[in-house]
Amino acid sequence: MVEPLRTVRALRYVAPLREGGSLPGLVEADDDGTYVVKFRGAGQGPKALVAELVVGELARALGLPVPELVLVDLDPSLAPFEPDQEIQDLLRASGGLNVGMDYLPGSLTLDPAVDPVDPVLAARVLWLDALVDDVDRTWRNPNLLVWHGRPWLIDHGASLWWHHTWRALEAATTRPLRDGDAHVLLRAAGPLADADADLAPRVTPALLDEGLAVVPDAWLEDGELTAAAARDRYRTVLLDRLAARAGWLAPLEAARVAG
Repeated sequence: MVEPLRTVRALRYVAPLREGGSLPGLVEADDDGTYVVKFRGAGQGPKALVAELVVGELARALGLPVPELVLVDLDPSLAPFEPDQEIQDLLRASGGLNVGMDYLPGSLTLDPAVDPVDPVLAARVLWLDALVDDVDRTWRNPNLLVWHGRPWLIDHGASLWWHHTWRALEAATTRPLRDGDAHVLLRAAGPLADADADLAPRVTPALLDEGLAVVPDAWLEDGELTAAAARDRYRTVLLDRLAARAGWLAPLEAARVAG
């Protein structure tokens, strides 16, 4: 089950995290929390935030460890307090709602060559990434953190590539995970058939509807495409992709076995 997201109000921009292509930043909010915020005004636009919410909340509903996601209400009047002109411009362009992920202080990037990863968890992450076509969990950029001895999934903005061009729906349904043989957890994963047997029955239309419901309407509207129509498209593609999963699981399992 996907719970409604909390909305917090940004009080202070703390620091940029320049390793992210979308220039996320640390932000203090009015609930005394600190969040890694992805901004609507960044170059990747609101679709990256849609992917962050849809995939992050789907992962959490499937029992995978994802830090809490919130909506962060940003007042662009915070911009003049930042000395960096690029950050000022970003904050001015991001007034209103943005996406925040709970900051995990002291966390480190997971390295499967050093950090032990449960094969069952690794297979479940691999299965989900293949379903949503997350091309951004590689050795170069794992998007996995270790915090208090536990792995956490972060940064799903590169998922759902097909929502950038709704014309590619046939490929969106059938395409195997791009560069799946370079996935950071491939060699750590157990059999994907076991992950599939557990996870696939849980990805229902109702669950997807709950996840899509947390996305603000304005982020889904695209030209003449209404928010309701966009939600229908996301649900349809993900369910069609689930139904066609034999085609994208087989090459991934072959790569896993080959090591």
